Amino acid sequence: MPFPSSPRARSGPRRRSLLAVAPAALVLTGCTGGDSGGPAGDGSAADRARARAARDSEGLLERYDAVIAARPGLAGRLRPLREEVVRHARAFGGGRKASPSASPSASASVTSPASPSPSATVPGNDKDALAGLAAAERELADRRAKALGGVPGELARLLASVAAAGAAHVYLLTEGDA
Repeated sequence: MPFPSSPRARSGPRRRSLLAVAPAALVLTGCTGGDSGGPAGDGSAADRARARAARDSEGLLERYDAVIAARPGLAGRLRPLREEVVRHARAFGGGRKASPSASPSASASVTSPASPSPSATVPGNDKDALAGLAAAERELADRRAKALGGVPGELARLLASVAAAGAAHVYLLTEGDA
């Protein structure tokens, strides 16, 4: 006699399964992109995509710096993620504003009051500040994943890897307390 299925049985994949498979899927997607053996115009398109990715990472770095400056209690939690963003900016050829050995005081003072950006506005409590960073990471990871098909293979692999890291940051910012 077969046992009846549990009424709480879930259909579809579990969240942990998706988190484990998503980065691999992104990398595989990146691997299917064409190499840079296309027409001469492809190089400039790839250069523009790389420059935009560097600027996007630098913008995200500014958000991290603003949150760390406004919410110093989060600095210990955010510093490792910030350093990853620094490495991402450098991987794309950026990093003018990114300091890999930033101390807590240097991290807090990187943003300049002379150049306020709308993305640098930090909510008044830790939970909302983390949610804002998570939303920025999610939006950027999604944008990078969508851009994979339009760039040469090596850049696509880099974009896929950084998008996967951004997705992991979202998880760590939203559910990493457990």
